[in-house]
Amino acid sequence: MNAELLALALEAAHRAGRLLRDGRPADLGVKATKSSPIDVVTEMDLAAERLITGFLTGRRPDDALLGEEGGLSTGTSGVRWIVDPLDGTVNYLYGLPQWAVSIAAEADGETVAAAVEVPMRGETYWAVRGGGAFRRTAAGEQALRPRPSPPLDQALIGTGFNYVAAMRAGQAAVAARLVPRVRDIRRSGSAAVDLCDVAGGRLDGFYERGLSPWDFAAGDLIVREAGARTGGRPGGRPDGDLTVAASEGVFAELQPLLDELGAWHDRHG
Repeated sequence: MNAELLALALEAAHRAGRLLRDGRPADLGVKATKSSPIDVVTEMDLAAERLITGFLTGRRPDDALLGEEGGLSTGTSGVRWIVDPLDGTVNYLYGLPQWAVSIAAEADGETVAAAVEVPMRGETYWAVRGGGAFRRTAAGEQALRPRPSPPLDQALIGTGFNYVAAMRAGQAAVAARLVPRVRDIRRSGSAAVDLCDVAGGRLDGFYERGLSPWDFAAGDLIVREAGARTGGRPGGRPDGDLTVAASEGVFAELQPLLDELGAWHDRHG
């Protein structure tokens, strides 16, 4: 069944990615806002989610579905789809290339298949539980592996900032204390892309507070199947308080440091 779920996730992500890449209107504007006035939704987010949910429910009508832009249905099959139709909406709005379509399939509460389409990089990432993680480009397919772990002070770390002002202030305070202790910090604007970049060795690690399940569900499986680690606070799984992903050695240093710095809360200063 996992292979069937992966095939559907890949096809839905590819269709949505093509719609977003080729159908972007020249006068694209903000359709609505979510958590704050700068947390935007465009007409293309909504169109991509309609495409994905229509495709998936048409083929598996008994599955549950959770989508970022309001797509929600209960099911009876034990399978749930977690969909981010456009991760990196602000990048997309401004014409920046770092955005993705992210789709994960859960079976009985465990993520078993994942696909992340990054159209402007010409890349597709995917994983099946227990089957490894892969990237496809025009040059072909390759298995994903994280970079060999450097010492933390030589690690390149990705992160993101929330659109709620109080949370952003806390994240900025953590980043200010972290940056002297790592090689550097990158902020791409798409958690799904950052997680795939950890899996493929373009980042040594990634962390962020305030993510929702659709932001990290697919990327989390891809990272783990590539051979890196993910978690939340020490001993916990990735969640809205904190999501951490890194190669083994970097994770062992980064996760407890983030916990010490208070990356899981907003009370700083």
